[in-house]
Parts: sequence; C-alpha cells; structure tokens
Amino acid sequence: MDSGRKKRYAVVGTGSRSKMFVRAVVGQFKDRCEMVGLCDTNRTRMAFHNETIENATGRKVATYLADDFDKMIEEQKPDTVIVTTRDCWHHKYIVRAMELGCDVIGEKPMTTDAEKCQQIVDTQKRTGKQVRVTFNYRYSPIRSKCRELIQDGAIGDVRSVDFNWLLDVRHGADYFRRWHRRKENSGGLMVHKATHHFDLVNWWIGSRPKTVFALGARTYALPEMARRLGLENHAARCQECMVAYKCRYYLDLRRKEEHTRLYLEGEKEDGYYRDQCVFADDIDIEDQMSLVVRYENGAQMSYSLHSFMPWEGYRLAINGTLGRIELNVGETSYISGDGTIQGALLKDRSSLMVLPLHGTPYYVDYPEGKGGHGGGDAPLLVDAFGFREGDDPLRHAASHIDGAYSILTGVAANQSFVTGLPVEIDSLVKF
Repeated sequence: MDSGRKKRYAVVGTGSRSKMFVRAVVGQFKDRCEMVGLCDTNRTRMAFHNETIENATGRKVATYLADDFDKMIEEQKPDTVIVTTRDCWHHKYIVRAMELGCDVIGEKPMTTDAEKCQQIVDTQKRTGKQVRVTFNYRYSPIRSKCRELIQDGAIGDVRSVDFNWLLDVRHGADYFRRWHRRKENSGGLMVHKATHHFDLVNWWIGSRPKTVFALGARTYALPEMARRLGLENHAARCQECMVAYKCRYYLDLRRKEEHTRLYLEGEKEDGYYRDQCVFADDIDIEDQMSLVVRYENGAQMSYSLHSFMPWEGYRLAINGTLGRIELNVGETSYISGDGTIQGALLKDRSSLMVLPLHGTPYYVDYPEGKGGHGGGDAPLLVDAFGFREGDDPLRHAASHIDGAYSILTGVAANQSFVTGLPVEIDSLVKF
C-alpha cells in the first residue's frame, strides 16, 4: 500500500458492537484511516452510524445490504473489512473478505462452531491474508501484568488454573433478551462470552487446550422462574408486556437513544426485537456452566460461568511450581448499547497478588486502566489500526489461530454438554 494513502476500511454488521470501530476510524485515527463503506441487513442501523461518520468527516459513506457485500468490496476497495455481525455470520464475511483480497479485523468470538472455524483456517492458509481477532481483555493493564508475571517466571511452570466468572443480573440478563439467546446465533455463552476467558488463559499460560469436559444447564432463565416471580402473564417482549411494571428485567428501548435508533426504529425492516423476554421457553443457551480443561503443556483448568449473579467480575488463581497468582476483579455492570462504559474495572474491588511457595505473599501494582473492558479498549484500537510504537514483548495481538483456540474450548464444551463425554480439541479442527 502507498505509504501516503489512507488505509481504507469497511464495516459489515452495524449493530452496537460496530460503534467502537467506526468512531475510531473516523475520529482518533482519521489522519491515516478512512471509512469507505457500511454493510448490513438493516438500512436504519447503517443510517445511524452514517450520521456519526458525516459528523466526523463531513460526508457519508456508501451503504450496502448484506447480499451486496461483494459489490461493496468491488466498488469501495477496502484494505480491511471489520466484521461485527451476529456471531454465526462472522465466518461468512471473514472468508469472503479474504477471498476478495482484504485483511480482516473480527469481533470476538471469531465464529461459533468447528466447521465454520475450519473454513476460516483453510481460507487464511490459501489466501495468506491477515485476520485479527479483537480480544480487548488482553490489553487491560491488570491482565497484562498477570501475563508479565508468568512470563517472567514469578510462579515457575504453570500447573493449574481455577477461574470463576460472574455476570451480574443486569448484564447477565441481557444475553437472554437478544439474538444471543439462541445457540445457532451465538454458540451460547461458552462461545460468545467465555471466548474472552479461554483466550486469556491460553495467552497467560502460553499453551493450547487439549481435552475438555463440561456440564451446563439453564436454571434461571425459565418460564418456571417467571411464575415463581409472579410474572406468569409475561409477553414475548418487554414493549408489549402487561406485567412489565413489576419485572426487574424490564428493558424500555425508548429510554436510550442508541436502543431507539438502532433497534426500535429498525424493527420495521427485519422484525428483530431487542427486548425479548428473558423467561421465554424458546431460549436454548445455558445460564450456568462449568468445565475442566487439560492443556498441551500439562496444565489443567477448572472454570465456571454464572449468569444472574449479585456482582460482576471474576476470581482467578494460577498455580505454578514456584507459587501462586491470585487475581480478583470487580467490574461495572452494563447493558449493551445503553451508553455506559462496558466492563470498567473497579479499583477498590480488584487486586493482584503473588504468593511464593517459600516466601511472603505480596501485592503487585499495575497501571490504572481507563475505559471499557478494564482499560483494554483504547490500546486494542491503537494496535488493531497499526499505531503501536515499539515491540510487544507480551504479544497482545491475536491472530486467527488464537481466535480458533479460544472458541474451540467452548465448542468442545457445547459438545460435551450433549454427550456427557470429554472432547479432544484435535478432533474438531485441523490446522
């Protein structure tokens, strides 16, 4: 690419998850980057983001419906396609973008099942194009410090990991209102949400998953729970619900501009309801999950993910031959698209400690991260759009291989839920 030319970007999928990338291209990185096209199934959502683009640059960009993705690439000639569609469609646009000569920046999870993952791996090998997966949690200062401690040998060789993640009732419920509530769309929370967590473990301990055994169930987001809470006459969605006045999970899409503009006003085009009832019978994802993983380096992990909890955050212990790291993190709760910061770290509820095997435990200081995902969003964008200065000894940037191994733990867990048997990662995808 001519060093004097701005790098050209196009976005496919213009729901709330695309906002961070659109604003970065036309704002912080506008001197070297240019937004040239938007693609979606819904014109209302594209128009919302085009207002942001016009306000920042003085012009709108061309918009294309999903069936015209190839036309967008041909006419706008982007260097990189940013994929922020529903998870189940990620592979379609990642693969096609590479086939048409573009690099890709993809939201997590990279995709939702083994077959789609194999398509991405094979196409990348065939085309040689670059696929970046945006794991913003890697860039959070407290999590980077954890990686640095392990890499520097603070606890020796890692032997085991205990990892417990909690979604509070406000944030956790939101996965059961949206398209994420169907496994065919999201892969369930073991893929959509836990891909962050599995990637962190892979990155922290420098290994890849080998064997997975898992148990999962839906224990709260059930019609029976609605009856127990006195909500037995609930509607299919909040907007039409006669018992909304007494439901703690009621979401009013008219209260936030982004919810109104992207979803309530967009319903007429595609019939997608952003405020579906969390107690509906057709939900098929689990809200309580646990698993054990054996890694290629011999380490083992016990992991759990719980929705509808009283607080947001996680507890982590990494045990090694020379000691133990304990990481406790509290995060702010949020509802996607409500305008609040996503997953900001609560400093007064977070700590990082090293407990040597033969020594005195000590707390470890870390830089304060500001913004979403524990301060990870801002440095992720700097890295993803090519503005990092100097080397990256912690290897924050995640490739399609990292994206694959992060989802395959969850894909194996989903299979284990059904069969009751352990699953070998090597049986899922061939690299």
